[in-house]
Amino acid sequence: MLRTLSAARSPRAWSGRLVSACFVVSLQFFLAPGAGAANGSLDPVVVTGTREPEVLARATSDIVVIDAEAIRNTSADSLEDLIRRQAGMQLVRTGGPGQSTGFFIRGASTSSTVVLVDGVRIGSATLGQAEFEALSLAQIERIEVLRGPASSLYGADAVGGVVQIFTRRGDGPTRFSAAAEVGGYGSRRGDVGASGSTAGFDYAFSLGRDSSRGVSSIAAADNISFNPDRDGFARNSGTARLGYTPAAGHRIGVSFLETHLDAQYDGADFLPPNFAPDPSADFRNRLTTRVSSVDYRGAITSAWTTTLQGSRSVDDLKSGGATTSRFLTRRDQATWQNAVKLDSDQQIVVAIERLLERVGGDAFADGMSRSNNAAVLGYSGRFGAHSLQVDARRDNNSVYGGNTTGRIGYGYDVAAGWRVRALAGTTFRAPTFNDLFYPGYGVVTTRPEHGRSIEAGVSWQGATGSASATVWRNRVRDLIAYQPDRTFCPPDPAFDSGCSGNVGRARLQGATFAASQRWRGFDAHLGVDLLDARDADTGIRLARRAAHQESIGVDYDDGPWRVGVAGLFVGSRPDAGVVLGGYGTLDLRATRRLDKAWRVEAKLLNALGRQIEPVRDYRGLGRQAWIGVRYDSAGL
Repeated sequence: MLRTLSAARSPRAWSGRLVSACFVVSLQFFLAPGAGAANGSLDPVVVTGTREPEVLARATSDIVVIDAEAIRNTSADSLEDLIRRQAGMQLVRTGGPGQSTGFFIRGASTSSTVVLVDGVRIGSATLGQAEFEALSLAQIERIEVLRGPASSLYGADAVGGVVQIFTRRGDGPTRFSAAAEVGGYGSRRGDVGASGSTAGFDYAFSLGRDSSRGVSSIAAADNISFNPDRDGFARNSGTARLGYTPAAGHRIGVSFLETHLDAQYDGADFLPPNFAPDPSADFRNRLTTRVSSVDYRGAITSAWTTTLQGSRSVDDLKSGGATTSRFLTRRDQATWQNAVKLDSDQQIVVAIERLLERVGGDAFADGMSRSNNAAVLGYSGRFGAHSLQVDARRDNNSVYGGNTTGRIGYGYDVAAGWRVRALAGTTFRAPTFNDLFYPGYGVVTTRPEHGRSIEAGVSWQGATGSASATVWRNRVRDLIAYQPDRTFCPPDPAFDSGCSGNVGRARLQGATFAASQRWRGFDAHLGVDLLDARDADTGIRLARRAAHQESIGVDYDDGPWRVGVAGLFVGSRPDAGVVLGGYGTLDLRATRRLDKAWRVEAKLLNALGRQIEPVRDYRGLGRQAWIGVRYDSAGL
């Protein structure tokens, strides 16, 4: 049995120790040689904080950038594992890689995160979340994570934050890349890609495959779904991005991404005549994710840039054992966005969007749909050492009505390298099609959740190091959840077991600390996240949220060799009547460059072989070794 109880120390005691430790480590980074020098590196440019490119140092939002170098050098075995290490997001996954995955950003539910691929919203409108397990690292060039309120920019569900994933775009001479790896549990991974530009055209293509035999996803023998068979997965993926620049400042582009995931899991059928649970079938999730778009971006004048995008995303899931169910989501979206510069440091963004969501499958009539029309108005400006951002959005939905959200952020450069900021915003999460229409559960009068969030932060940036701290609080009301009280449900006997409803409030608050330092070939980083997530009416901790999570990594690069160690510790979490004990993992990695284009890699994940129970009764992988080779004609 993997069920455990929490350690004797309380989360409050752990929090105090962690805060002190974080500040001590950060101070050591500040005092490291070269740390006080002026920042000589180029600051990243991000788009998620305003919907238009901006220098990260001017952002009033809490944004994390995971760039191509971090992706290339990570020891993470999946997209979700990479994000949780770099961005401090808490992962919830029913087993190992390939199993159903979601994130708690700042304690908000897994349905409270907007996920975009090249600007296109993805995910299931019935389940209400994006399936991160469907996406492969091989196709990704960069990731931006906005932690905090963002409904005033992106509409419904941006309560905890936004994850925006960018695939590779071609530029310069033709570039070829390839990688192949083999690992424990019968794991295999491979990908190939090509990109470049010529005569006004740019192009990027990639293909990849991942697979693993895995382990039995459920470890508790008394669970009605327990089956000791292996629950592996296979994932095929491909991307294509093409663009044409007819004149300077104008580009027409098309992009396409498709993935096919076939993942085994443990479940139970309840078949006649006795309807007893039967876990013996080969349960599988067969998921197809498809994202396509066409866009135009052009500088109409030196002060006015316009962007047009039309897109479609498809999420098609067939799930089950002896019997299967299908859940289909199609999203068609059109966006027209305009950015007008008032001067070099001030900008207004105006956007209008139309989104049509359609669902189908076994539970819904084909063609069931809802539409949403939205308008966005944003301003960002800089006045000497001061930065200001204000944005507002109005959404009108054909099913659940209108919602207006807003946000205001302020930043001030206190001294060279030092900055303080504050931000406040309102959010909402839309009820899913399941919440509204699922037979015997959905109630069409279910209202959106609404939240109010505030945060304050301080950051420091030097030539070779950085540090930041953010404290935040989010209050969410009208939580959408299972309502067991029959009197709140429709009179139809189908609802005798309960229904969807707005059942309560949540109080989410916490702090995030991060620090990094480069010194004499060493590259170190530290992240600490403290979370107090509770039911505001009862004071009970929300399920599966850890009171704290820490990540630390140190790499050393001496030229041909690069070696590294990464650690992750997740605190105890309440889950379905028990408290799951905290767990930690240690990963080791070594890379040998053979020449500019070739290198061999080896890594040992969960090197200490810890047993991991990510959610109650489920287990992750044990110790796993990998070895592989990588090629990039542009150099590694």
